[in-house]
Amino acid sequence: MATQTYTVTGMTCSHCVTSVSTEIGQLPGVSAVQVDLPSGAVTVTSDQPLDQAAVAAAVDEAGYELAR
Repeated sequence: MATQTYTVTGMTCSHCVTSVSTEIGQLPGVSAVQVDLPSGAVTVTSDQPLDQAAVAAAVDEAGYELAR
């Protein structure tokens, strides 16, 4: 198992959390997504480390941005 933490900008409510969690959760191998709304931290547990570009694309699809 691999755990990675990303920072997502632009989230302001529980709907934002749900959108980001859903999109990242659909990536292959992802088993859990935890979002801390106040800090924007998104912790992803997966079978193997995820490609950051794939995570960024999922976050973008949800309407937010992965902090660089």
